[in-house]
Amino acid sequence: MRFHLLQHVSFEGPAAIEGWLKNNHHSLTTTKLFQSDPLPAQDDFDVLIIMGGPMGVDDVEQYPWLIEERKFIQKSIQNDKTILGICLGAQLIARACDARVFKNKYREIGWFDISVNSENLPTILKDVFPEKIEVFHWHGDTFEIPESAVHFASSEACNNQGFILNGRVIGLQFHSETTESAADLLVDNCRDELDGSVFVQSEEEIKVESEKYNSINQVLFDLLENIVELNR
Repeated sequence: MRFHLLQHVSFEGPAAIEGWLKNNHHSLTTTKLFQSDPLPAQDDFDVLIIMGGPMGVDDVEQYPWLIEERKFIQKSIQNDKTILGICLGAQLIARACDARVFKNKYREIGWFDISVNSENLPTILKDVFPEKIEVFHWHGDTFEIPESAVHFASSEACNNQGFILNGRVIGLQFHSETTESAADLLVDNCRDELDGSVFVQSEEEIKVESEKYNSINQVLFDLLENIVELNR
């Protein structure tokens, strides 16, 4: 299956996604928007993955490519593509659907639980998430749930942690792709955000044992498997 990834900064790449796709014999192409790479034609991919980044969805003066990216996401939704948006990626999907994206009450960085309402979730999300799981977060913004989308996850610091639209467009505010090396890159590049506020953990708390990463990565792998099955 052909996966295409939109990457916004050099230090937020596919992480665990890349290895899973390679091990399961799927192809991965990437548009590095920070390098002004061109966006692909809609016929050139089956599944779109939109990664995170430190910018806001409306920071178009500093990052003018956000305008074309939003149009591309809108077109991908119209063409019934399966889409997975992570953190900024979820916010971009929401914004592309005319939902509001704004500052969350709290900055949320580190390992915190999400609660998942698994009732009435479509097949693509079935048996992926337990009712409660500790996941990795790094965000200051949040989104409104797009019209007609189903809200399915929340945390103490941020109510809107997950939604699905049309049974195949998924927005996750949290990170399930993060590995130890990916977390190191985030800390190295965004250390100034570790301000010690109530839902911001220290560098030592963030850099935890590998079992936590393995747990969230397995959730991601189950989701990717369901995405592949939906698109066969």
